[in-house]
Amino acid sequence: MNPVHSPAGVPADETVTRTSLAQRAADALESICPETTLTLRSLVGFDGFVDSIIHVVDQRHSMKQDDYKRIRTIPEFAARCGAAANRSANIELVVTDTRYGGNGPLLSSAMGALGAPVTFVGAVSTEDDWNKVDPIYQPFVDKCDSVIPLCPPGRTDALEFEDGKIMLGKPESVQRVTWDRIKEVVGLEKLIETINEVRLISVVNWTLVGGVEGIWEGLCSDVFPKLTNDRERRIFIDLSDPAKRTDEDIVRAMDKISALQQFMPVTLGLNLAESGRVGRVIGVEAFDDDHNRTLSEMVPEAAELIRAKLELDCVVIHQHTGAGGANAAGESHWFTGPYTRRPRISTGAGDHFGGGFSFAQIAGLGLGEALAAACGVAGAYVRDAASPDRKRLIEFLRDLPVPEMH
Repeated sequence: MNPVHSPAGVPADETVTRTSLAQRAADALESICPETTLTLRSLVGFDGFVDSIIHVVDQRHSMKQDDYKRIRTIPEFAARCGAAANRSANIELVVTDTRYGGNGPLLSSAMGALGAPVTFVGAVSTEDDWNKVDPIYQPFVDKCDSVIPLCPPGRTDALEFEDGKIMLGKPESVQRVTWDRIKEVVGLEKLIETINEVRLISVVNWTLVGGVEGIWEGLCSDVFPKLTNDRERRIFIDLSDPAKRTDEDIVRAMDKISALQQFMPVTLGLNLAESGRVGRVIGVEAFDDDHNRTLSEMVPEAAELIRAKLELDCVVIHQHTGAGGANAAGESHWFTGPYTRRPRISTGAGDHFGGGFSFAQIAGLGLGEALAAACGVAGAYVRDAASPDRKRLIEFLRDLPVPEMH
């Protein structure tokens, strides 16, 4: 018998679970008092980018800046590029917005908007004075407790399409972010003092920041053994699309991430493509070839296989239609997200998912509710083009949009 489906194409029993999880997440978020929120301190780093949000022109109606038809999908863009082989092409890019970016700043923005006090350390300074924060980051600074600049940011051209985005990164500047540079600017004792008071440490963008592995090692050798406060802490890791990195690089990174688990629970956040690559490299069949199985079935299983192999506390896997995860307590869940075909912005959606999930985890929400909250943060962000505060998130979860069909 075929399953009964909701109008959105989601199995009816899954819709009930989705609604229930969203309401429970909203209840839990609503019950957090201001005094509790102030204890949800986090340290996030260490990248930083300035993002140009770009539409690719398909056809111009006139030479007015916004009078054009855009290329709407990545396959259409690929076809346009492919047709230029052995010839040439003139492809027009329209910058619709320039805003602060980077995995760390965007994740911090999500957490700060929800009310968590965030200390951010990273590549957010001006070119002229590395001790000053670039003014483009001021909206981000306003959401944080403290922002410590290390060096100027990298640059990214984000080509946005209705079915995804292509990030053209220029990461030369962020290679100045190293463990030695952090110790020079922040000071080792100050760093220990700061981490002693946080509930979350998030180190992101291993793919583009060459110094991340040294930072992981420095934390394990110079900081974590010296913490005196016995508060519960977590680490959140986001690789940021390691497609360009070798299998050997990924194996080495996974070994170092597993070493972090010796000091405190680690959550590894992956998108769908990353989870398939990581699974293959570490020797687990994260996804099978059964086309009759849905993501809601396969993703939590893949998360558990990767989690168990790496001996981590939690692995969460997200993509534009939803997210799943598994943890060491034996929980596994899938949550169907509020997918929209017409986002106002898509760059930063994954980072907002990570920020929402991290906030929910340290606030004590269960895995299913944390997935709902994270999908809610990302869903509100792509619709509003702004990080949602807790009130907006609760309202969004209470009246969770039905996912649109592709």
